[in-house]
Amino acid sequence: MSLQWTAVAFFLYAEIVVNIILCIPFISAHRWRYVFSWRIWSWLSPYWNKGFFAMIMVLVVLFIDAVREVQKYSGPESTQDANVNPNLYDNIHMKLFRAQRNLYISGFSLFLWLIMYRVVTLLNQTAVTLDNSAELQAQVDAALKEVKQHQEKEQTFKKELLEGEKSMAATKEQLKLELQKLSSRLKTAEEDRRKSNAEVEAMKRQAKGLALEYDRLLKEHHQLQNQKPEDKKDQ
Repeated sequence: MSLQWTAVAFFLYAEIVVNIILCIPFISAHRWRYVFSWRIWSWLSPYWNKGFFAMIMVLVVLFIDAVREVQKYSGPESTQDANVNPNLYDNIHMKLFRAQRNLYISGFSLFLWLIMYRVVTLLNQTAVTLDNSAELQAQVDAALKEVKQHQEKEQTFKKELLEGEKSMAATKEQLKLELQKLSSRLKTAEEDRRKSNAEVEAMKRQAKGLALEYDRLLKEHHQLQNQKPEDKKDQ
């Protein structure tokens, strides 16, 4: 195996290990986001996109070269040469095997490189989504708590309003009873006033009668006094 394909093979093994580590279930997305937030990644971030696309280009070139080699050693010309010269049969099949091996290595390396990039992106998005979900859940909890408080206040207000209506009804009944009592007292006072007026009128009439009687008696008394001297002279 040449140096370039040895490097691609080691790169493939490294991709397999990294993808397995990224897919470990008990490592949460928050932990991966904490790992991705290290300073070294922020230092490498300006070169990350360039390195990613450069590696894709290298793997695509190697993949195309491997496809070309496979087509080269599996074509009809190579088969004819192997039939003409039997000594070349093993050599051609060995080169075909290497070309197919290089094709698989480059193809899986390219595939796993894209998968690893996608997994890292999804882990970051999942961590951000979880953080946003936690914030939204906190906001929802706060809103539910506020709604619950408003409902409690509304229940308290309704209770106070009901108690106020009951108290107002009791006060209204009490005022109604007091009004009835005052009405009965007013009627009694009116009857007493009428009786008092009747008694006053009777007393006035009696006083008037007494005054007339007094005047009559007074006149008779004057008449009697006026008659007495004359009677004395006659005697």
